Amino acid sequence: MSDILHDVAANFIMPIVVLVILVILIKASVKILRQYERAVIFTFGRFQYVKGPGLVFIIPFVQEIVRVDLRIHVVEIPAQDLISRDNVSMKVDAILYFNVIDPEHAIIKVESFVPATMMLAQTTLRAVLGQHTLDEMLSDRKKLSDDLQEILDTQTNTWGIKVSNVEIRTIELTDDMIRAIAKQAEAERDRRAKIIHAEAEFQASQTLVNAAQILSSIPAAMQLRYLQTLTEIGAEKNSTVIFPMPIDLVKPFLELMEKNTATPPVIAPKAAPPIAESEAMPVQVPPME
Repeated sequence: MSDILHDVAANFIMPIVVLVILVILIKASVKILRQYERAVIFTFGRFQYVKGPGLVFIIPFVQEIVRVDLRIHVVEIPAQDLISRDNVSMKVDAILYFNVIDPEHAIIKVESFVPATMMLAQTTLRAVLGQHTLDEMLSDRKKLSDDLQEILDTQTNTWGIKVSNVEIRTIELTDDMIRAIAKQAEAERDRRAKIIHAEAEFQASQTLVNAAQILSSIPAAMQLRYLQTLTEIGAEKNSTVIFPMPIDLVKPFLELMEKNTATPPVIAPKAAPPIAESEAMPVQVPPME
């Protein structure tokens, strides 16, 4: 009886064991890769080829694969302490965007491409920004990002890594430097305000000179200007208007007054009437002795 049970158990267990082994072999030999994944296949430790996406078959215990993600990696570069070219201490952090374009080189050329790329980005960030002044970092941030991207892309090209972008995110300054920059900005605004005010005064004076030349060339224009000014002032009914009278209007009256107040002409005395002979007085002649 025991022999029969033993045979039944053996006949029942063996298929299960074979099935489990078969499942393990299938799982070890069949790999499914997503659209953004590639498989770097090694045969006895030697690079064979790159396959994917989809189904990938390998020989168990002979071949092995290393999955590589081709999507863009977003890595935050921690804040780095650096000194600018004009001796300003600051902290700068950035964001790095890169992806794998050659899975073979990314696995074979470098041990771990993500930490290696991040470390390289940190040292390059300190080296590049240390060659520029604070004003350049604040005003030409886009240009500095492009320079960083170009340098990193050149160095990581041998690793099969493509650096697509580097964005400088934050530039942290000390409190003293922030106050100094605020004073500088305030002084710059005051300078611009004074320049604009001076230019406005110059333009206004130039316009007044042009207007004076036009008014002086046409006498009637000045009188029209007087009347227009009087109309504008007369709009305020509670105003006392002192209006200058043009000399051309009163000049005829002044000339007439001068004629009336001139010195009168000298009148000659009238001659005495002739004396008649009858009325002539007798002349007495003294006697001769």
